[in-house]
Amino acid sequence: MKKLFFILISFVSCFTINSQVLNIDRENGQDTVKKKFRCSFNFSFSSDKQKKNIVDFSNTSEMDLFVKKDRLFIFLGQSEFTFNGPAVIENNGFFQLRFRDNDTRKIYPDLFAQYQWNGVQGMEHRALGGMNARIRWMEKKKSDLYTSIGVFYESEKWNPFLSAYSFSQDSLSIVNRNIFRLNLAAKFALKIAKGVDFSGSSFVQFPLNSYYLEPRWFFDSNLNFEVNKNLNFIVHYDHNLDHYRPLPIDAYYYNVSVGIQLKF
Repeated sequence: MKKLFFILISFVSCFTINSQVLNIDRENGQDTVKKKFRCSFNFSFSSDKQKKNIVDFSNTSEMDLFVKKDRLFIFLGQSEFTFNGPAVIENNGFFQLRFRDNDTRKIYPDLFAQYQWNGVQGMEHRALGGMNARIRWMEKKKSDLYTSIGVFYESEKWNPFLSAYSFSQDSLSIVNRNIFRLNLAAKFALKIAKGVDFSGSSFVQFPLNSYYLEPRWFFDSNLNFEVNKNLNFIVHYDHNLDHYRPLPIDAYYYNVSVGIQLKF
């Protein structure tokens, strides 16, 4: 019974991790609540005895601070760690800070800074900062569409000798890479029917060097079914496609999950 409880909590919390990142841009009632400060914290922990102890810890946090003239600061944080005994199966996460308009102006700067890591892929750290011009094309009751164009600076350290690195280490060395990237982004949402909405974000990031034609493409989407005011059923999909990687790892990664979200 105790193990079943941990599995249930992890299932609910883990899915919320995927969905909360887009909470500020979702087509739902919570985005219209007039509060100066909003925050959400989600944690999950599970431990399972197989041949060794499998331990999983996940966390996501979102804090939104609304300031004068319909502007806001958004802080996002996410991390996930999974261990099979002493072996690291999962070790990734990010912290992000943004400052932008609260969907009221046609064009407005979107400033952002982010720090992230992924030990399994060999990314010891990636730090970036930049600015977009965020353009509102459509903002209606049942749909919206925003695009962005900008530039950011990216500083990375890739280390194949990390304990979590899961690919071949033959003839590899530590790689430090510092580049500028052109950033093209789109965010859209559509209310399909009563209690059903879809939201998605797409980012295409071109390296401003001789590898310009090998951009990184990240896509994130959520299909949301509102069962009642306290319960949502959600289908999540995201992928990351990048052929311009410093280490010989897979170019394509994806995540598909289904789950429930409790709202109070």
